[in-house]
Amino acid sequence: MKPAQSTHPQHLPLEDQLVGVNAKTGLYPAARSWSGGRRRILGNGPLESYCYHIMSRTCGGEIWFDDVEKEALRRILWRMAEFSGIKILTYCLMGNHFHLLAEVPHRPTWLQRFDGPSGEHKLFQHLSILYSKTCLGLLRDELTNLRQRGMALLADQKIEALKKRFCDLSLFVKEIKERFSRWFNKRRGRRGTLWMDRFKSVLVEGKGEPLRTMAAYIDLNPVRAGLAKDPKDYRWCGYAEALSGSRRAQRGLCKALGKPVDGWKSTAAAEAYRCLLHADGREIKDARNEHVVRSGVSADTARAVLAAKGKLSTTELVRLRVRYFTDGLALGSKEFVESIFEAQRELFGPRRKNGARRMAGAEDAFYTLRQLRIRPLG
Repeated sequence: MKPAQSTHPQHLPLEDQLVGVNAKTGLYPAARSWSGGRRRILGNGPLESYCYHIMSRTCGGEIWFDDVEKEALRRILWRMAEFSGIKILTYCLMGNHFHLLAEVPHRPTWLQRFDGPSGEHKLFQHLSILYSKTCLGLLRDELTNLRQRGMALLADQKIEALKKRFCDLSLFVKEIKERFSRWFNKRRGRRGTLWMDRFKSVLVEGKGEPLRTMAAYIDLNPVRAGLAKDPKDYRWCGYAEALSGSRRAQRGLCKALGKPVDGWKSTAAAEAYRCLLHADGREIKDARNEHVVRSGVSADTARAVLAAKGKLSTTELVRLRVRYFTDGLALGSKEFVESIFEAQRELFGPRRKNGARRMAGAEDAFYTLRQLRIRPLG
């Protein structure tokens, strides 16, 4: 089934089509977790954090997302993760569903950042990830007014209600789906429910083989669905984003692999994960070796990747970064990129002092104007 046609003009630049996705809002009414009558298995024991595989599908699987809509969902995932205190280890956004491997920290420990005399100030700084200055200003005025009237207890209760938004798996997924639904319905000119009522979640052991295997399963989805021959070539998955230079995606996969948080390059995590994907993701044929019974990477490709120990050439790494940069890319020597920056100075903010940014992961001295996969020009 093909995606329904969007009512949004397709000729507009990407950022114009994504208006509203990054917009800050007022505070939403207090959300409540809902189990749909079925108990959800959550980690409430002594561990510092628990990991979950999350999957949610559109109603009946009949509504399909186009590329712009996948990009919108990707941005909302990362933004809500930053706000909620939840770490994304990897993800995959498909046409009518998404997969997410997330780590939920120990809530009391995570909330300690808001303790002490400066705790409320730090809380408001954190709330600014989602909420506008106007909204937060009104909230500050409300809290001040309550305290001046001798109602400090009520003010404290409001603060505690805000803190309940953090480190909660159900609220995290609920708000992702609600925020995306509002944007999606406006873009498509539709009304009504977008997602099936309940998302699925599986509690995964947060280290070792179970976590690595689940991460690979998620990143291999587009290969097994026939959308790409190699997961690196599918734009909307954690592995491809990591190869494009995203530090947050790299850190998530390092966690899944049991590597140091910034060990994507220094501990050869990138090569190890690529080998894992091609070992786990090989296609399976019947006993006669004639028909494919499970799609995946071809045996020849898998052998080649394993023989190369998962290493990608500099040329391939540059190509993988370029494919996520859209209009307005400048790629070349430091001097070249700086000259483009000076010529286009009005497109950048006053605090930007220079233009050239070294391309992470490339052995040669490649520079780019900026991470245009996040904020493309044009």
